[in-house]
This record gives sequence, structure tokens and C-alpha cells, in this order.
Amino acid sequence: MKVGILAGGLGTRISEETETKPKPMVEIGGQPIMWHIMMHYYNYGFKDFAIALGYKGAAIKKYMVDYCSLNSNLTVDLGMGQVKTHGNFKLDWTVDLIDTGLTTNTGGRIKRLIPYMGNETFMLTWGDGVSNINLHDLLDFHRSHGKLATLTAVRPPARFGHLDLEGNQIVEFSEKPQTREGWINGAFFVLEPEVYDYIEDDDTQWEKAPLERLAQDGQLMAYKHDSFWQCMDTLRDKRLLESLWSTGNAPWKTWEENTTDWLQDMHRQSVGEQSANSKV
Repeated sequence: MKVGILAGGLGTRISEETETKPKPMVEIGGQPIMWHIMMHYYNYGFKDFAIALGYKGAAIKKYMVDYCSLNSNLTVDLGMGQVKTHGNFKLDWTVDLIDTGLTTNTGGRIKRLIPYMGNETFMLTWGDGVSNINLHDLLDFHRSHGKLATLTAVRPPARFGHLDLEGNQIVEFSEKPQTREGWINGAFFVLEPEVYDYIEDDDTQWEKAPLERLAQDGQLMAYKHDSFWQCMDTLRDKRLLESLWSTGNAPWKTWEENTTDWLQDMHRQSVGEQSANSKV
């Protein structure tokens, strides 16, 4: 089963980072947030990806092409023009990198991805949100109801302190997630290829007419996930995720510890070499 990732948006709300890179390439713990998302899927056995590119898509292409070299020790034979990688943790991923247009809306990007999904059930999510969702349970839920689409419903994380008031007196102040609030669309979709017919063209916003029509036709179901979920819309969100990662409290890190340790070692070596070179 393939996993689609939308990675083509402009990322204007986090422009401090996206002036030079697409939002899915903004780093958390030395790796792009898109890598974190893909590692979560990989932990559940999903290793075939199709990424919808748009804004600064070349940066994602370059990252994927150079991934093995950047995350490995290398032996370079200049005479033969050969590069040998060794000592690396190899990910057996297959990644389709699909240019879906600079201004294409979310629905249009999905419509352009569907032909790469093998005419079967596929998963889809945004390239800027992480979660500890159990993907096997999500897929089982989708298969159990037989509808065309499942979205993951999540509780929105608190952006401001929650106040309980009695008159003008605050009786409770909380920065905890807004578990009292309603459910929102948290992406992490499971979709059937027939959703293609619900998307008109490149200008279609997935969250508008397609999902509205699927709901009206009784073809849209919600998988309720009441544990960790966090999008990275703003610099504040990025700093929150970075803090969770750096303190070892990242709920979305579901994969093996040794994988992360190895990649962090490689990142530290790279940073050290850059620092040393800057002093020469």
C-alpha cells in the first residue's frame, strides 16, 4: 500500500523558515519533518511513498537523491569517479517525486497523485504534521466500514491558556490540550481511488467540496485519535516540536531507538565538520 504526502504548499505562516525551503523540509532534530512522518509510516510497514511537489520542490528531490550519501560514510575514488557508501542505516523506501504545480490546490495535488497509487486503497497525509497514531488500527477501521474515505479526527492542541470562570474569578487555568473542544481534521487519511471523481481540477481545495460531497454521500468516516497530534503551521509550533525532540519526549517517535541514534550521530559529525571547516 502506498502513502501519499502533500508537500507543495507555500508555508507562508512559517515564512521565517520557508523563504529558502519548502515547509516539509523544515528540520526537527536535524531531519526534515517530512522524514519524521515517513519514519512513522515505515515503522508500521509502509515504505512506498508518492510525494506531491510544488513550492521549491527541487529541494525535496535533492534531499531524496542525496539521502544515502548524506547519511552514510563515504569512500570516494576520484580516479575511477566512483562513490561507495558504507556504515549506514539503509531505508528500503521507494519514493515517487511528482511535480504537481506551484499553485495547485490540495485537491488538485491529490488528483495528480492518485494515478501513482496502483488503483488500490492508499494512505495520505500532509507533509507538516506528526502524530503517534496507530496506523494499523486506522487501516482496520477503514476496511471495516467499506466507505471511500477515512480521515483522522483529532483534538486541536491548545494555543492559549484555557480559562474556567465563575464571574470574573478564574477557577482553573490550563495550558493542556483542548480536550473539551471539538474534533478537527488531522489528515492521516485512508482513501479509495474512487475519490478521484470527487475532485474537479487543480483549483479544488480538498477540504471544501470533495470532503463535503463525500460526507453528503455517506462516504466519509472519522477515525478518532485522542492522543498526540501536532501540526507545524508556525515558528511556535516548530519550537514546540524541537523542544519535545531534544528532551527525548517526542510522542511521534515510534521507530527504533538505534535508528535515531545513528542518524543523530551522523548529524553531529556533519555539524562538527562544518564548524571545523569554518575555522580554517
